[in-house]
Amino acid sequence: MAMSKNEANHPAFVVAGVASGCGKTTVTLGLMAACVARGLRVMPFKCGPDFIDPGLHRLVTGRISVNLDLWMMGETAVRHSFHHRMQDAGIGIVEGVMGMFDGGPSSCGMLAAFLGLPVILVVDVRSMAESAAAVVKGFESFHPGVSLAGVILNRIGSERHLRLATDSIQRHCQTEVMGHLPRTLEFSIPSRHLGLLTSDEAPISPENIGRLAAAVEKYIDLDAIWRLAQPKRQSMAAPVPTPSPGAARHPLPQEGERKSVHMPGTPTSRLCRIAVARDQAFCFHYEDNFELLRRAGAELVFFSPLNDKFLPENICGIYLGGGYPELHAAALSVNTAMRDSIRQFAANNGVIYAECGGFMYLCQGIAYDGQNHPMLGLYPVWARMNKTRAALGYREAISTASTCFGPPGTRLRGHEFHYSEITPMPEHISRVYQFDNGHREGYSLGNILGGYLHLHFASNPAAARHFVEFCRENH
Repeated sequence: MAMSKNEANHPAFVVAGVASGCGKTTVTLGLMAACVARGLRVMPFKCGPDFIDPGLHRLVTGRISVNLDLWMMGETAVRHSFHHRMQDAGIGIVEGVMGMFDGGPSSCGMLAAFLGLPVILVVDVRSMAESAAAVVKGFESFHPGVSLAGVILNRIGSERHLRLATDSIQRHCQTEVMGHLPRTLEFSIPSRHLGLLTSDEAPISPENIGRLAAAVEKYIDLDAIWRLAQPKRQSMAAPVPTPSPGAARHPLPQEGERKSVHMPGTPTSRLCRIAVARDQAFCFHYEDNFELLRRAGAELVFFSPLNDKFLPENICGIYLGGGYPELHAAALSVNTAMRDSIRQFAANNGVIYAECGGFMYLCQGIAYDGQNHPMLGLYPVWARMNKTRAALGYREAISTASTCFGPPGTRLRGHEFHYSEITPMPEHISRVYQFDNGHREGYSLGNILGGYLHLHFASNPAAARHFVEFCRENH
């Protein structure tokens, strides 16, 4: 993998952690909130396939966060997505995933090296003091292509604790300590089986975001972070934005603005209207998937299987993403008008693509928390929630038959993470995906394709174009 210089026209950096649970998300959200409070236009990114953290980024910054994943997307798509999104940004902040080098070529360390971005390492020191230097020194020397530029110490217990850890790092390491967050910081994000609560559930109040931003201003050297984040070709004496109390956040898109969006310059007569489920039950989507569909000539029309009674008019296809349908199973089940509307669309050979939670919605029903909730019944199986995780990991799928994404042999990449399992799928329903782990999936039923895999279309942009054409041809 070729290493890069920071080619963005604006400052940017990566927030990495020594491990999951070290406080990386809290630090990232705090840095984002503090930069917004200073009047900066923050462009948030998330390393890896995660859906939940990008929603929290949006809650804090008012801007849609974008996933960057070298394995799922490939180098060209990652580079394009990053530089395209940075064009109108004041600063880019990339949240890492797990530990800094976890995931090999998909780690945030490798992403930072590829994009040429400096890394700020979050170290949880609640159970150590001087030993923090050994941790930092190990991360400094682990990969020469990664620029470890700063350290933030999380969960500091006292002034003495801070002094011991900081002095040790200063003696033994080259990396600067740029600040800390105290153990007494009152900030947490509620979580559940798939991770933290989503942004649609407003898990962080504006007051808590304000307190977090104030803590970052107090305990972390934002001026130093601003300087290290500058592109190397720019002067290190670049002016530092000053805090602007009361500055308005960038407004979130309003409901009406999200209903129908298409790419500028695409003639309306050529657009293929695709209905995309998006609400609290179906909230897991890759933003670049939407962009690739729009570039292929799709007009995306967002709807809510929870709250709407009917599908949008004049659509050519339906895209049902993942989310938490099990938590909203009762409401989805009683919305019989929407279920009937989708069933009728399917009966007329309409094109439906469903992944993970969307796939569960198409099943006979969802069994959750001791209750059986009928769903659409397009697939004659039940989705049953387990107490333990059923699957987690990257997947590469090769199609064994023609699908809405292309001819046999089409290669697709994505990620799988779910706690539910389905009852045995009847053999007469085709499995059109051959996974790299040997599993067969991708259940094809007429013009319906569903399964647990969350696809990232950047792995094969031709698949997005083929999907739009398939929807148009079968309308």
